[in-house]
Amino acid sequence: MPVRMRSGEGGIVLVFSTSDKGGTGRSVTSCNLAYRLCLSGRTVAYVDFDFGSPTAGALFEISTVERGVDRNGVHSYLLGEHDAVTRVDVAAATDRGGLRRGPRLSRLMLLPGDQGGAEFLSRDQAIVDRCARLLLELEQEFKVVIVDLSAGRSAALEIVLHATATAPLASRTARWLVFHRWTRQHILAASGLVHGKHGLLEMGEVYGHNRDELLESVRYVRTAVSGRAARAAQQRPAQVAWLDEQDKALRQLANNNRLGTTAVLGETPMEPVLQWREQIILDADVNAHIANPETGLAYGELARRLVDPATWRRL
Repeated sequence: MPVRMRSGEGGIVLVFSTSDKGGTGRSVTSCNLAYRLCLSGRTVAYVDFDFGSPTAGALFEISTVERGVDRNGVHSYLLGEHDAVTRVDVAAATDRGGLRRGPRLSRLMLLPGDQGGAEFLSRDQAIVDRCARLLLELEQEFKVVIVDLSAGRSAALEIVLHATATAPLASRTARWLVFHRWTRQHILAASGLVHGKHGLLEMGEVYGHNRDELLESVRYVRTAVSGRAARAAQQRPAQVAWLDEQDKALRQLANNNRLGTTAVLGETPMEPVLQWREQIILDADVNAHIANPETGLAYGELARRLVDPATWRRL
């Protein structure tokens, strides 16, 4: 069964989910983290900052907002076209019976993006101020606020880096999750997004963040990792030996690029369900032998570590 958390663990947290590439599992993992946090008793706001492709509504299986909203979304709010973002109560609006009938969730609220919102051509101070105001309002109301950003060195990343460096957000607890698949290209891309030119640390420092403190708030999430037991069960012996060598090489590459064990929040396994259909993995899916138990456990452990202060303690 998935890991359960005591409702008293951890404090109010702003969580920013990012990746250098698309297809990393960033959004599906972030939505599953939101669900697992709600199972633990936390109230969660999920803000879809993926301006070009808002997909959180589809992941939560809310047909009315599966591609975002046609008005009053996050993108148009930041542009100053309205004063409040549409809010969608996931448990009340989802089309998926298991999300409505399953274990009672704490409040899980989706703030969807705009259909066809696209990226910003400019990031002026008014946009940054509206972003900061939105995050402050949500922080007052929800225990955890998850902001799903566009991939890469995007306007979304730049806006939130600027906003979180301003008072009073600069004094708030923020976590940065960088998602990458377990491949050479994705490891290099994730390292570049954080440490490279115009990366998270460099941009953050420009806007007033302390570089060392910002780095301490960054953790990596490895997605679609094939464990040795799974490889041995599904592959020929020669393939297993080759894959073991590749896995060893990837771990060395991750260490060399500052994505080693101490910088990792956790990893998620290869999951057949998610290869065919991106969705929330419910306990009912595991109990029905549709989803693998390891997947539910991985999401539960990621959620626990996300809000556990010991995870983020200076080593």
